[in-house]
Amino acid sequence: MYRIFCESYKNYIGGFEQGDARLHVAEPFDLIADLDKFTSEREENTAKYKTLCDILRYAEQNIDRYPRLKAFLWTVSSRGIMPRFFGVTDDADLEERVKLLNSFLKLTYWE
Repeated sequence: MYRIFCESYKNYIGGFEQGDARLHVAEPFDLIADLDKFTSEREENTAKYKTLCDILRYAEQNIDRYPRLKAFLWTVSSRGIMPRFFGVTDDADLEERVKLLNSFLKLTYWE
């Protein structure tokens, strides 16, 4: 599941030019793909880290709508990436980002 995510994420971001709004939507996911970066951002308690935690918390709360995310959440939690609520991201952004995350796991961007 983790490998699918990482490769799909890489394929997704490789399809856009710098400054594209779709890259902004996917930006917090680079913390999942790069565990050293995640650790650094967590230690600094950055906005990007808080956004990612909010996304994962939203995914956890909507597992019934996105069942693929259950196994994925278990996979990332085994790497120390835990859902937490910080409240820094509005519901519309959370929904859009969870849909993107789900599309990674549905192999939409898999090659």
